[in-house]
Amino acid sequence: MKSYEKQAYGCPKPLGRLCPLLSALVIGQAVVQAGLVSPAAVIIVSITAIASFATPAYSIAISARLLRFVFIICAGTMGFYGLILALFVVVVHLCSLRSFGVPYMSPLAPLNPEGLGDTFFRRPMWAYKDRPKFLSSNNNLKREGDNQRPLPPKSRGMKTSNMKKGDGTES
Repeated sequence: MKSYEKQAYGCPKPLGRLCPLLSALVIGQAVVQAGLVSPAAVIIVSITAIASFATPAYSIAISARLLRFVFIICAGTMGFYGLILALFVVVVHLCSLRSFGVPYMSPLAPLNPEGLGDTFFRRPMWAYKDRPKFLSSNNNLKREGDNQRPLPPKSRGMKTSNMKKGDGTES
């Protein structure tokens, strides 16, 4: 039997990943009632455990796991205020990052009203008329061509000159 085929804690195979999560929630409830951990810490642990099932890439899962530990420690020691403080530190860190000279959180921070149109729903590339403000210098604000929309190839039409009468190709 391979390692991924083993059943966790005697649960049936489809529920194998759910049983440890539910048992952790039950133990978390008992720890909160005993007064050892704040309820915010249990909520953070459960949300991050559920969210870990939706992580598509392993490298993202590693960084999310490290952030999860930071949030758990902050929520466990300082409660809800620690959670808000940790969230504030992560947002400040993301706002200070730059990728290829462009702020990571742009156009939200620093605020760029012209770029907010593509924050949640992105237009096709051919619909952009202006270059992004952070990438363009003052003399190069427009894109190269006016007609950038891709068109389907022109039809060559039906070629009928090679057909001969009587060979079965006419209709």
